[in-house]
Amino acid sequence: MALLYLSHKERGEVWKPIFARELPELEFYDGLEAVRDPSKVRFIATWNAPADPVKTYPNLEMILSVGAGVDQFDFRSLPEHVKVARMVTPSIAEMMRDYVVLGVLAMHRQLPRYIAQQRDKVWSGGRVDLARRKTVGVMGLGQLGTAVLEALRPFGFKLAGWGRSPRALDGVATFAGQEELPAFLAGTDILVCLLPLTKETEDILDAQLFAALPKGAALVHAGRGRQLDHDALLDALDTGHLEGAFLDVTEPEPLPVEHRFWSHPSLVLTPHVATVTDFEEGALAAVECLRAHEEGRPIPGLVDKARGY
Repeated sequence: MALLYLSHKERGEVWKPIFARELPELEFYDGLEAVRDPSKVRFIATWNAPADPVKTYPNLEMILSVGAGVDQFDFRSLPEHVKVARMVTPSIAEMMRDYVVLGVLAMHRQLPRYIAQQRDKVWSGGRVDLARRKTVGVMGLGQLGTAVLEALRPFGFKLAGWGRSPRALDGVATFAGQEELPAFLAGTDILVCLLPLTKETEDILDAQLFAALPKGAALVHAGRGRQLDHDALLDALDTGHLEGAFLDVTEPEPLPVEHRFWSHPSLVLTPHVATVTDFEEGALAAVECLRAHEEGRPIPGLVDKARGY
């Protein structure tokens, strides 16, 4: 029985001794060149799965994403019996919580305006709003969304959340499904997108959605770049319908140097750094996935391939 590891060398150097200690019965193949017997490979840890992996590794049972995302996998190429699990570690929720709070407060206190003024050497104060008069609406009510909502609670914002399925959260006005999306958007002053990337969420942040937000609303986007219509966002910012945006993801990444996101005065751009998987935590999470699989227990981060997350 073996795990084939296909990722960064630095991460592999952390993973190997942890796997040797925690799962000594499991061979650890570090890279394709290390594979001595393809028939032994039952697990692959990677960001991008090899083409037609079952043909090469006939006894493959599970693919482990080395990150929190799984939209990079082509689920159609995987037989039903091959499970897929995403990385679930405490630090991912903690880092996303911190990043979104940063973004929400930046939008609340008009940080893009002051960054632009500093660049132009302009001293001019803007309005100061009270948090309790604003609603922060979070799209995506999974582990990350709920952690963000809990972190925002002490600031006094009114809180709302929207997801695919109904969910009750204490102190949060929750909405579900396409039929409740307009009402959610109409009451949201700062919109946070933490949705997984699926066929349904691709390009969800488009002109129609932005028009449904109140004039002067703002966007904090830390989901996936393909969820955002970049031109629609620029139009909404240029017309003043949206006051600002705080983005961690784009399509493509990195953006071309001539793209207007780099220089737009109402936009803060970060290079996909909201969450970074800690190597040691990731190794221990992968070990737990394999143990749960072998023992017939629920697998942390197990992906519903039909849904895409």
